[in-house]
Amino acid sequence: MADFTKPYDPQKVENEIYKKWLESGYFNPDNLPVAKSYPSAGGLKAKSYVIMLPPPNVTGSLHMGHALNATIQDILIRKKRMEGYKTLWLPGTDHAGIATQNVVEKKFKKEGISRHDLGREKFLEKVWEWKEEYGNKILDQLKRIGASCDWSRTRFTMDDNYRKAVEEAFLHYYKKGLIYQGERVINWCKRCQTSLSDLELEHEEEKGKLYFIKYPIVKNSKLQDYIIVATTRPETMLGDTAVAVNPNDERYKDLVGKKLILPIVNREIPIISDDAIEKEFGTGAVKVTPNHSIIDSEIADRHNLPRVTIINAYGKMTDDAGKYFAGLSTQDAREKVVTELEKQNLIEKIEERAHRVAKCYRCASVIEPQPSKQWFLKMNELAEKTKKAIEDGNVRFNNERWKKISLDWLSSIRDWCISRQIWWGHRLPVWFCQNQTGISNSQFLISKQFKNKNLSDEHSVVSIKQPKECPFCDGCQMKQSEDVLDTWFSSALWPFATLGWPDKETKDLKEFYPTQVLSTARDIINLWVLRMIFSSIEFMDGQMPFAKVIIHPTVLAKSGQRMSKSLGTGVDPLDLIEKYGADATRFGLIYQMMGNQDMKFEESHLLAGKKFANKLWNISRFVLQKTGDNFYYELPKENDPKSGNYDALDGHEGDSLLKKLSMTIEYANKDIDNFDFGQALHTIYDFVWHDFADKYIEESKSKDTNDVKIVLSHTLINILKLLHPFMPFITEEIWSELPIKDKKLLIVSNWSNN
Repeated sequence: MADFTKPYDPQKVENEIYKKWLESGYFNPDNLPVAKSYPSAGGLKAKSYVIMLPPPNVTGSLHMGHALNATIQDILIRKKRMEGYKTLWLPGTDHAGIATQNVVEKKFKKEGISRHDLGREKFLEKVWEWKEEYGNKILDQLKRIGASCDWSRTRFTMDDNYRKAVEEAFLHYYKKGLIYQGERVINWCKRCQTSLSDLELEHEEEKGKLYFIKYPIVKNSKLQDYIIVATTRPETMLGDTAVAVNPNDERYKDLVGKKLILPIVNREIPIISDDAIEKEFGTGAVKVTPNHSIIDSEIADRHNLPRVTIINAYGKMTDDAGKYFAGLSTQDAREKVVTELEKQNLIEKIEERAHRVAKCYRCASVIEPQPSKQWFLKMNELAEKTKKAIEDGNVRFNNERWKKISLDWLSSIRDWCISRQIWWGHRLPVWFCQNQTGISNSQFLISKQFKNKNLSDEHSVVSIKQPKECPFCDGCQMKQSEDVLDTWFSSALWPFATLGWPDKETKDLKEFYPTQVLSTARDIINLWVLRMIFSSIEFMDGQMPFAKVIIHPTVLAKSGQRMSKSLGTGVDPLDLIEKYGADATRFGLIYQMMGNQDMKFEESHLLAGKKFANKLWNISRFVLQKTGDNFYYELPKENDPKSGNYDALDGHEGDSLLKKLSMTIEYANKDIDNFDFGQALHTIYDFVWHDFADKYIEESKSKDTNDVKIVLSHTLINILKLLHPFMPFITEEIWSELPIKDKKLLIVSNWSNN
């Protein structure tokens, strides 16, 4: 029994209420009652309503963005569940290849052990052990905030069934000619020793310098004796093979085609024109280092420029950089290059300049673009299909801004580098001949017909299972590729691989695909959202993975800075739950969510949420005391949701309040369906506190009629229903005390409708 004589204490209620929900089994859609009286249930069979939880990394712990996003999804799921939908909120975690490997490697580094000391198999055993111990931490934390996920369906991107989906997807793309292996300049992390896609980089603004370097012109020009090139990385000039200008730059139109002397190296390089060059940057003349810049590599392809590799995979200068620089770090080489240029009077000037530096999103090391043999997924065809789906409105964002960002990225997309040089992850289903020497061209051409042409030009076979025999030699056991797939390749399959795909006949896939809504953060629109769309188009017969996408606000510190533990601006939502309770934490987050702007987090809103929870507690105590044995509630008739209490309320003296209640229900429904969650909560809050508590309850204290008791009972019941998606614990606790015959848990009570 609830003790209404004392202030509401969430710490005494929330754990017990969550246990009650778990025991009921109602988080599992298979256990939900089919209520014929719910008009939105579609008659005898409830329609499904599905949300996939964006899978947090197994290395993760709950932060404010997670808390906000989980609350948003829980609001939608709880409302739809009460409306009679067969709701599924499917949870799970992502294996997070680089992040997880880094965590485990750091653990062993403290013991003086490297993963190479352990070997691949032993190291992976240790990662799995770590995952079993710590990997579900964040899911347990989501329970603290009230997430009503179907935990029985929890998925992990390295589960056996999920692995089958990943392998099938790779094989499909390969057979279609969309996956290929090639040597290209890619983003390389010298610390993690792996490739990264463009979207896995974080760009930080740092103080630096812009160096203006003179490149002498061969056979002096009448206009000038040199071109001045501006660069933030003078050490890379040792690998320059051209200087480029914009074709519309009048300053250089007479110089295009002429030759320059590359300082220090003293070789001739051409002046070329290319549309990729921005006239406004520096002097408008840009050095081209094809093997150490993705953009420069593309320029080199267009102009057939030679390539020189001057930085190795560990960030050290190579022999091709020259004997005076070989073996130096890039920073030391930079200082030495600048000193040499100053000696030759080839530095025009040096400016202090803040610039953006690309870093690894996991270890924060500076990225060194490198030529590397990797596996790529061709993106043009997939991007065009995704663009069309968005432009045609088959997938809609909650704000046009996100639509534009998506279309812009899809319009300038590069092929996706999908291979990673780490051990934790989905290993490529590629098998290599271990005896590649002595294979004649004729033997190779014959072998190209092996296994439906699943062969590359690198003496390899693409196959889910190890080939029984090698098509390239007489007896080797083919060795599987050491590379694993980019984490986002597997998570792109999340909406359907979690439901049983590639088996298209599973009960869950038939019943729960496609999903209705995706709610996520802006920083993974390109990393994840768009990749799920093209994956679903490709593997689910063109059917979209979800109809609507909510990009929720970013929760910032009060100062406007991003929340970060390292910066001291982070806030732990679990600390807030301990201090205020889960309901008040949810309230405080959603109450601040007005519009699509980012939120500067104010803890005062959580205090307001705690006070509101106590107000609701006191309101309920008053209503129960006032009505006593005459608490009026009649369940709606089977096909008439407006029956029940409504029958006794026509023409009542509380009409003014009931009209406001009706409007509140109408506006809240509309706002939630339009994803205006903050506005919905403001509307409900104002009605409860001002219209009901401050006005009607105060007036009712001097009245003791049945009509007043009916209005009090009816209003409280509808308030609890309206607030349940936002503040589920306290509403369920109060609901349990209402003297209603044969009532179910509030979580499956019918939703308030006008």
